[in-house]
Amino acid sequence: MHLGLRLARPCDGKLPMSATQGAHDRQPRRIPPWVWLVLAVVLGFFLLTEHRAHLFGALPYLLILLCPLMHLFMHGGHGGHGHSHGREPGDDRGREGRP
Repeated sequence: MHLGLRLARPCDGKLPMSATQGAHDRQPRRIPPWVWLVLAVVLGFFLLTEHRAHLFGALPYLLILLCPLMHLFMHGGHGGHGHSHGREPGDDRGREGRP
């Protein structure tokens, strides 16, 4: 009596062509950028509504931290305050004896 079942054959390490054919052709599915954007907006909304007290409690510390960061990034460190020290940008005083 034949029920349409196939008996298992001993494995010789080779797979049939139909089993390996689609494995190399498929590309991994990429998630579209708009899905990431929607996820970020939804998570940001819930983070803000559920943890508002924690965020507002950290706000004074963030403002204090912002002061040295603004000094470093907006002034360019200690050399970018705009002080010319008495010399204009095109002034060549002090270079007269040098080659």
